[in-house]
Amino acid sequence: MAGTPAWSNWAGNQRSTAILVARPRTVDGVVEAVRVAADAGATIRAVGSGHSFTGAALTDGHRLDLSGLATGVTVDPARRLVTVPAGMTLHALNELLATHRLALPNLGDIDAQTVAGALSTGTHGTGARLGCLSTFVTALTLVTGTGDVLHCSADAHRDVFAAARVGIGAVGVLVEVTLRCVDAFVLRAHERPASLSDVLADLPGLVEQHDHVEFYWFPYTARVQVKTNDRVPADDRPLPRWRGWLDDEFLANTVFAGACRLGRAAPALVPGISAVSARALTERTYTGRSDRVFCTPRRVRFVEMEYALPRAVLPTALDALRRIVDGLPFKVLFPVEVRFSAADDIWLSHGYGRDSVYLAIHQYVGMPFEPYFRAFEKVATELGGRPHWGKLHYRDAASLAPAYPKFSDFLTVRNRLDPERVFTNPYLSQVLGD
Repeated sequence: MAGTPAWSNWAGNQRSTAILVARPRTVDGVVEAVRVAADAGATIRAVGSGHSFTGAALTDGHRLDLSGLATGVTVDPARRLVTVPAGMTLHALNELLATHRLALPNLGDIDAQTVAGALSTGTHGTGARLGCLSTFVTALTLVTGTGDVLHCSADAHRDVFAAARVGIGAVGVLVEVTLRCVDAFVLRAHERPASLSDVLADLPGLVEQHDHVEFYWFPYTARVQVKTNDRVPADDRPLPRWRGWLDDEFLANTVFAGACRLGRAAPALVPGISAVSARALTERTYTGRSDRVFCTPRRVRFVEMEYALPRAVLPTALDALRRIVDGLPFKVLFPVEVRFSAADDIWLSHGYGRDSVYLAIHQYVGMPFEPYFRAFEKVATELGGRPHWGKLHYRDAASLAPAYPKFSDFLTVRNRLDPERVFTNPYLSQVLGD
């Protein structure tokens, strides 16, 4: 148990220094690491790829690195199930599934997260009939705060299963996960510019007619970029390599990074930059393997807040957001992302019990963001919003409890599985209380 104690997340806005780093390769090693921390009166937190913007992974106690955890991989193509170590990245999982002609039903727009990190924070993609990634979990194994190993599913330890699929690392360390997959499939992506008013007028039909819909609103404009993904039988229109590089690497990363740096240095130029950006991404249609269409590279660093809202309030939320952006004493350099998900029954899922629309707001690193984020959070809270556990927010346990019907049930499971709070940290104290 040794290693470099300093750690920071991808965005660089969260940093901590542990007194000890454990890198177990077996479940027994995880049990030992938890017990060592408990015996020392220290806390312990597992870290993944660092793609959360909150302090969920921070610790000044012991840190648990699961990247070398080797629990084995089991693929059951006939039942479309895969069991993997929780420290595996989504990218590695997608490649594994592809070799067996399987795929996850849905994904977010990056694949750098670990399986455990993605599930624990409620990571989601977009799709009106699909829930967050945690809805694909059929079984999981975790190590509790008392060092016990629990195998959970809808048939075993059902309350733990309901809590741990989106558990923010508060009820145990996920060590192994079984996921429900589907046969490998091809997506046809259609990306096009549009006016915000036209998209909102046609939104119910747009969301229902396509397997996956999202759009990006460019601040200081009335323009959006719409992306729909639909299943098709054949990969008959692959994106030429040069076009993929031009759009997804050069324009979306290299040029956009330069535009952000320019906007940060000369804020008065930002509305013009946003207007140019809104028209720089032209219409395109292409097909590809599902995970490669869902996921794209994100190299421009930012901080983010994301709220899940009842779908019906989207126009109200966007109207308020436009007024907020226009009234800020600084400029917003990133577009606003809008996605959709189906209701689920996972206790701390943002989509618990209702179909949701997600609004994600971003700001380029080095730019002020807190007044922007706090103003939007006030609106989102009043509209019944639930903050993404891996994105910045300022809510506390007293504020969050009414938003989650099963909040007290989650705390009951937490109290049983981690009575001494070996897994706690300031973020969990904020959102769950102690």
